[in-house]
Amino acid sequence: MFEAVQGLLDEHADLERRMADPAVHADQAAARRLGQRYAELGAVVRTYREWQQLGDDLGAARELAAEDPAFAEEAAELEQRRDAAAERLQRLLVPRDPSDGKDAILEIKSGEGGEESALFAGDLYRMYTRFAEQRGWRTEVLDATPSDLGGYKSVTVAVKARGNPEPGEAPYALLKFEGGVHRVQRVPVTESQGRVHTSAAGVLVMPEAEPVDVTIEDKDLRIDVFRSSGPGGQSVNTTDSAVRITHLPTGLVVSCQNEKSQLQNKEQALRILRSRLLQAAEEAANAEASDARRSQVRTVDRSERIRTYNFPENRISDHRTGFKAYNLDQVLGGELAPVIGSCVEADLAARLEAISR
Repeated sequence: MFEAVQGLLDEHADLERRMADPAVHADQAAARRLGQRYAELGAVVRTYREWQQLGDDLGAARELAAEDPAFAEEAAELEQRRDAAAERLQRLLVPRDPSDGKDAILEIKSGEGGEESALFAGDLYRMYTRFAEQRGWRTEVLDATPSDLGGYKSVTVAVKARGNPEPGEAPYALLKFEGGVHRVQRVPVTESQGRVHTSAAGVLVMPEAEPVDVTIEDKDLRIDVFRSSGPGGQSVNTTDSAVRITHLPTGLVVSCQNEKSQLQNKEQALRILRSRLLQAAEEAANAEASDARRSQVRTVDRSERIRTYNFPENRISDHRTGFKAYNLDQVLGGELAPVIGSCVEADLAARLEAISR
């Protein structure tokens, strides 16, 4: 059982030797990738050794129980703990999305519903930042276009973990399930008759790409500068500091205007562009993958309405997993873990089913 673990144990030991070499840390990006993989394998190694130790303890308890029935209860408890460790190990060994260890970039855009949709986009932005705070993650707004009533026509935010998170605990591994159309049902602040309206906002989630993940040639870029359209008062809209980058081979366009200088806005725009290119490359690879691989990522379909936020009933419903709860106020306050957890479990079930065929 778990014959595949030996190769991972060898890889973990090799990584441990490499990370002890000071020369490796001269390249911070490479060292970070090694650290991420080491943390991922560390969970497998610890769980496997726990499973082995429990097996040894169970064998000893059964031998003692044959002579003294008082040990039978201890043996039964050890068997339950060993089964639980085996289940955790099986989950850790399921093939993962290669980007699961990465940080994430979220783009939240208002959709149908006008100003009400922009206000809802702002609600989603605050929900994700509060969720990130609860997990000890850092957030950074890369670009934002506010609406007149305090919402967002669009907002792009980077979400970064501190250190090397455990497998399945990195920002992209969890937030990728947020990609799609989010629908809200409530009485808008602009509604004088008290009628419930339905509007929507879209969320795109991308793994944040390192410069080494995506190669961008200068000759493939057209860079335009223009005057920011945000509120003035801090030189925001008095100079041509906003930057628009067009990636000529793909036609992707990224604009940033949050920072005061062209250089800062260019760097932010390049971060978003790299992540979009990485996302596009992964989606192209998934399209060519086997049916099994496609089934593993089916819960991350960005074209469907994935969730409804019903304010009159204080209800949140995820249409992919059937999850439903009546604590919408708490979810919008950042208590998003149970909702995302239902998506994680559904995705894991699909992956297990795929590899068992």
